[in-house]
Amino acid sequence: MQRRAWLAALAGASALAGCGFQLRRAPELPFKTLHLAGFKPTSPMGVALRRALAGAPTTRLVEGRAQAEAIFEVLGDADEKSVVAYTSSAQVRELQLRSRLVFQLHSASGRELIGRTEIVQSRDMSYKERDALAKEQEEQLLYRAMQDDIALQVVRRLAAIKP
Repeated sequence: MQRRAWLAALAGASALAGCGFQLRRAPELPFKTLHLAGFKPTSPMGVALRRALAGAPTTRLVEGRAQAEAIFEVLGDADEKSVVAYTSSAQVRELQLRSRLVFQLHSASGRELIGRTEIVQSRDMSYKERDALAKEQEEQLLYRAMQDDIALQVVRRLAAIKP
């Protein structure tokens, strides 16, 4: 019985290998050094983007513009919250959370690689006054998930640039 299970697992693994299946790897960016400009020192979006870029095998982040082949310039980075629905007694029932990043990318010589681009993520969240503390924690988790998603989208866009 164990032998059959082992053979079935081996057959499944070889079928996956034969079809070209691979685990997703970090994308390779077309430049060796990158400078992030315009983020506030404590920006959660900046932290998420640095974390996403840390996995890029061929690119490293540099602190100065002079050492960078490409400069990622942030034009706007904001988290927004708006009320979507109220109850009949005028209490907040549902919120919409948005995370927005506006950026452009240019080479060290000033050539535009990616023009002004805006990426926006939004999530809806129910709200109850009695659960205010839990909802505040949920809000922070949703913002972090949106920022991580935006950071991964940025990395994929950077990887798609033709040198």
